Amino acid sequence: MPIHLPNTNPQLRIFKGAPDSPFLAPRGVHLLGNKLLVSDTGQNRVFIWNQLPTEEFQSPDVILGQGETTATGRNQGSGVSASTLQYPSGLWGDGQVLTVADAWNHRVLIWHEFPTESGQPADVVLGQTNFVSNEPNQKGVGSSPSEHTLYWPYGLTSDGEHLWVADTGNRRVLYYDQIPIKNNAPADKLIGKDNFQERDYDHTQPIWPYSVKLSPQGQLAITDTQYYRVLLWESWQEAFDQSASVIIGQPDWEANGQNQFGLFPQANTLNWCYDSCFDEGGLWVADTGNSRLLRFNKLPQQHNQFADGLIGPKDFATGSENAETINGTEGALYWPFSVSVYGKTMAIADTGNHRIVLISGDRIPDSGNRNSASTT
Repeated sequence: MPIHLPNTNPQLRIFKGAPDSPFLAPRGVHLLGNKLLVSDTGQNRVFIWNQLPTEEFQSPDVILGQGETTATGRNQGSGVSASTLQYPSGLWGDGQVLTVADAWNHRVLIWHEFPTESGQPADVVLGQTNFVSNEPNQKGVGSSPSEHTLYWPYGLTSDGEHLWVADTGNRRVLYYDQIPIKNNAPADKLIGKDNFQERDYDHTQPIWPYSVKLSPQGQLAITDTQYYRVLLWESWQEAFDQSASVIIGQPDWEANGQNQFGLFPQANTLNWCYDSCFDEGGLWVADTGNSRLLRFNKLPQQHNQFADGLIGPKDFATGSENAETINGTEGALYWPFSVSVYGKTMAIADTGNHRIVLISGDRIPDSGNRNSASTT
C-alpha cells in the first residue's frame, strides 16, 4: 500500500539512515539547501548529510553526539559534555549556526560555526551553567524555573537573529533577542507565562508546547501537543502579551479532546500533534497520532478550520489504526513527528517507521480538496 500523496504527481523516496546503523525513532528533521539534518532521537545523535541522500541507506558526512556511526549511548555512555546528546529532538540551522534541542539533558546546544567534523563540541549551552550539568531547571525535579533554565526543551526555531525555544516541561516558549554567544544566557521574554518563575498554566496559553515555528512573514505557530491543537499568531511580537488569534484542531479555548472526542479523525481534528511547518503561504501540521500531515493552503483565519489536503491516509476519516495497516505500516506514514520544507523538497520524520520520507516536486493539494489524494 503506497503512501497517499497530493494529486500533483510528486516524487517520493524512503531514507533509512546509515547502512551500518539505521535510524531509530528520528524525531527531528531540517532541510537546509541540499543538506539534510536528522535528530536520530532514539540513538542520541544528530546526523548531517551535505547532499540529499539518493539511496535508501547512505553514510552521513557528520555525526554529532557520538564518536562513531554505530555508537548510540546516552551521553556516549558516560558523563554529559559539549560533545554528547541525550534524546535530541528539534534542530535548526542556516549554514553558519546550528542549534539542537538536547531535550533530556535539559539544554540547547549552539554551534556558531556549522559543524564540519564528527564529534565536534558545541560552542554554547543554554539551560545549564556549563557543559557537564544536565539537571531540569538546573536544580532538579521540583525546582522552579527561571529565565536561565530549561525542562525538556523539545523544539526550537530561529530567523537567523532571534531564537525561540519550546521549553516543553515548563509549559512555555522562551525568546532570545539574539542567538546567545555565552553559556547560560537568560531569555529576554517568554510566551505562555506572566513571569519566568511561573509553572502553572491556563487553557488560553500553550499547555505542552512541543514545537515553535516562524514564517518568513513573521507569523508564529506553537504546536500544543497535550491539548491537540496548533496556536497561531499573526505576528510573533503579539505572542508575548496576548493569546493566539487562531486555534487549529479545536473549536474554542475550553476544548481539548483527541479528534474532538470523535471515534475517527476529520479534516478539522488533531490527535497528539507534534510539529507544524510554514510553506508557500500555507501551513503543514504533523498530526502525529493520526499518522498524517494536514495541509492548509492558506493560514487559517478562524478557529477549527478544515484542512485542504493531507499526506498519509487515503482520506480525512482514516486514522492510525485501520485495515490497511493491520499487517504493518511500511506503506504508510506512522506517527510522523516533524516536517521540514525547503524550496520544492519536503522531509518528514516518519518516526514510527524509523525513517525519513523525502518528497520532491509540486506537492500542494488542490484548494478545497477534502477527500483522498491520489497515490504514487
